[in-house]
Amino acid sequence: MMFARSIADSNPIYYDAKYADGTEPGAIIAPPTFVQASAQFDPDYFLRPKIGEPWFGSGKEATGIKRASGGGGGGGGGGLHAEQHYEYHRHPRAGDVLTATVKPGKTWEKEGKRSGKLVFSETVTEYRDQNGELVVTATGVGVRTERPVDQG
Repeated sequence: MMFARSIADSNPIYYDAKYADGTEPGAIIAPPTFVQASAQFDPDYFLRPKIGEPWFGSGKEATGIKRASGGGGGGGGGGLHAEQHYEYHRHPRAGDVLTATVKPGKTWEKEGKRSGKLVFSETVTEYRDQNGELVVTATGVGVRTERPVDQG
């Protein structure tokens, strides 16, 4: 319910058991993209601030990021999160205990007009329930440039 409120989604299927019983899932379910919030509970997630350490997302730089997030591409270019896809094998339900497994997906290249080679790479996260059944597959696509974009 709190996540649904935070994304301004007032659908009662996220908090009202009586209402949810009469829907196709038949139970309270998690809102779309809810599984992405799990990254905040991963102590190694690069965007999560470490207690007692300076946070790189200070806003002192134009992007707020002072370090690269990894990935291919080489050179002095930058990287960004390009796409996010979710495949729901079933709706996550209230009470589910999900476990995430992250693995690399496909990688491909394309020639950019102003930044040289663009290297795209997928990260696939599988969310399984307490019975080991696949619930959601999330695929993120990142892109890194070979060099900074020419300003000319």
